Amino acid sequence: MSESARTPEHILRRLEWTVMRRLDGVLHGDYRTLFRGYGLDLADLREYQYHDDVRHIDWNVTARLQTPYVREYNEEREIAAWLLLDLSPSVDFGSRDVRKRNVSAEFMALLARLLTRRGNRVGALLYGDSVDAVIPARVGRRHVLHILRAILSRPEQTQSAATSLSDLLGTAMQMIGRRSLVFVVSDFISTPGWEKPLARLAQRHEVIAVRLYDPLEMTLPDLGLLVMQDAETGEQIFVDTHDRGFRRRFAAVAEEREKVLRAAFRNAGVDALELSTEGDLVDAVLRFADLRRRRSQLAGGGLPLHLSVQS
Repeated sequence: MSESARTPEHILRRLEWTVMRRLDGVLHGDYRTLFRGYGLDLADLREYQYHDDVRHIDWNVTARLQTPYVREYNEEREIAAWLLLDLSPSVDFGSRDVRKRNVSAEFMALLARLLTRRGNRVGALLYGDSVDAVIPARVGRRHVLHILRAILSRPEQTQSAATSLSDLLGTAMQMIGRRSLVFVVSDFISTPGWEKPLARLAQRHEVIAVRLYDPLEMTLPDLGLLVMQDAETGEQIFVDTHDRGFRRRFAAVAEEREKVLRAAFRNAGVDALELSTEGDLVDAVLRFADLRRRRSQLAGGGLPLHLSVQS
């Protein structure tokens, strides 16, 4: 790929001409579907009428008054969104041509453009081995390019201190005052202890975990003798992937980590969108739209929903 094809302008233009056009065709320009259910204020309670959506019934009031009542909402027109971007060394991994950082950058650019072109503000916190850049929430295409440039211009780190997502989440808690839509974009390879800060952040804001992964992190093919290196510490080990027992143990550890990770999202009360380096971005966004639609449908009844969407 040429250097010009990697510029922020080229990447954003490609997303606008391909991905966003495909989404326009499927969503018919109604991008509110993606953010449905955000910023809902209870406007009124009234008696249930024929043709009302039963999912909006307030069961507590209905039980108290012995008559079905439904909730009516006003939805905020303006959305303030923040992107918490983990750009630590492990995000630079990719088993083929696409790295997790590429997926993060394109998802961020697409999401930010969808938001800003309808007058919504988007800001970002960038994390390397600490929160080293804060980009205030603003609107406009030029602002999206500014965030994208900040991601792509960062040099790769061969090694660093272990990633601490607690620091990123804690900084966001301190800096983001007004209730916002917060996307935590990370592979969630971190030192332990980020689960409680994530839950605290979710109590104040609408939080969505965007988990980046590469299929090679789940299962190892038979490639013979390999040197594996920890992307964060630089530590290397020599492994024999021809050993079936080793591959089974690797897959078992990866599967256990998946269970722990999804339980952490569920316990924190956040939805999770999973993005693969081999996945399709349009498909991921449409799955995200479906997740938001189901979240909105259940919000009227006050029921919790913790879903995981894979790409």
